[in-house]
This record gives sequence, structure tokens and C-alpha cells, in this order.
Amino acid sequence: MGKGGGCVPSKKKSSPGASEHDAPNPVNDGPVEIEDQNPSIDETAPLQDGLLQAEFRKLRIFVVFYSMYGHVECLARRMKKGIDGIQGVEGVLYRVPETLSLEVLDQMKVPPKGDDIPVISPAELVEADGLLFGFPTRYGCMSAQMKAFFDSTGQLWKEQKLAGIPAGFFVSTGTQGGGQETTAWTAITQLAHHGMLYVPIGYTFGAGMFKMDSIRGGSPYGAGVFSGDGTRKPSETELALAEHQGKYMAMIVKRFSHPCT
Repeated sequence: MGKGGGCVPSKKKSSPGASEHDAPNPVNDGPVEIEDQNPSIDETAPLQDGLLQAEFRKLRIFVVFYSMYGHVECLARRMKKGIDGIQGVEGVLYRVPETLSLEVLDQMKVPPKGDDIPVISPAELVEADGLLFGFPTRYGCMSAQMKAFFDSTGQLWKEQKLAGIPAGFFVSTGTQGGGQETTAWTAITQLAHHGMLYVPIGYTFGAGMFKMDSIRGGSPYGAGVFSGDGTRKPSETELALAEHQGKYMAMIVKRFSHPCT
């Protein structure tokens, strides 16, 4: 993505008589709001003859991530908040299995992981209505731990069990040129072979995507954070972008599950 490559808004003047209610301007406006066009669901509505109560199942988006020093986990937790803020949808956090030994992790001064987030197995992916994968970069690609997890989904790929499921990415990089975009788009091949539907966020975050007054991770491909040497914490803007991606994905999943007629 070179400089000046398609991200600069057009400076052409609007035609005479243009409506004041044209499409939103992402440079000046806030995050794009996606209206929920689906009718609300009465969770207590009885079935015919009043014999049984209809069981209402929320749509579930699995936020599956690998986080070594906690940066990706911070985004994941904020992303879940965004998902949970949409009626009828809930976010479920999962870690992927670690591939490094405890000895190596100790030498790398990796903090211990809490037990409040379970480790996911490949077979559990089919239970999700949507998927968001988060991982740090390794030379512009996903970390080995996440790649190993995708490599373990061979049976799901063989049977195309994940085909048609909306999915997206969020990432962490150590430097500004470390792969905020490439880490996500090199991962799209995983979704393509499974037949999953890639859902980028574009510029729906609005003006926050264009600010240049501070360092901010994230791109049209998904939320992101700059970790630096590991001591830098995610900024509020980076966390807000992660929350926005959670809301955005939740609305997309709802549209797929309850298409407008």
C-alpha cells in the first residue's frame, strides 16, 4: 500500500443541488451506524397452544486469538464488549493452543495466562455464527501459534464445515511498518480455502481512521495495536476501533442470519 494509494478522499466539488443527506463522509463523520433492520425478538413468546416457550438462542461470534504479551488480548476483550452491545448477539473469547514450551516462554519473560478464557479446539469452530481471529505479526504474517491452529483444521476444510461463515482479523505489530495491513491480508488465504466470508471494516470507523496526530494501529482490514518493545499499552483509539469492529461484525452476522425480505 504505497503513499497516496486510494485512501485520500476526492476533492471534487459536489454537483449543484446535491442533497445534504448524501452518503456519509468518513473523513469528517464518526463511525458509520448500521441500522438493525430486523424486528426485535420476543424471547418469552410461547409456541402454538402455549405448550412450550420458544427457546431464544443468541447468535455467537467467537473471538479466537493468540496473545503473547497481552496486546491482542486487550483488543479481544474490547471487541467482545462491542459484540455484546448488539441485541441478540454475544461474543465468546477463546485462545488457541500455545506451541512453545514453558521453559522457552519463561526465558522470553512471557506473563502467565489467566484461566478465565478457555483454549479452543478446531471442532468447536463450527458452533460459531461468526469468527474474529486475532494474532501478532511475525515478519508480516500471522504468528506460528495461530498458523498451527489453522493447520489443525484439515478435517473441517475437507468437509467445508466453515464455508459461508463471516470472519475477520485483528492484529498486533511491534513497529509502524511491521505489518498492520500485510498481517491481515496474508491471512485471507486461510479463509478462502475454508470458504469463509472475509469481512473487513473498511473506513466505517469514520474520522478516527484519518487522524494523524497520534500513533494508532488498525487499518481497513481490521483493528490493530502497536506493541513497540512490549511496554506500550493499547491507546483508547485502538481499543475503540476494536469495539467498533465487534459491533460491525455483530451487525453483519445478524444480516446473514436474518436477511431482510
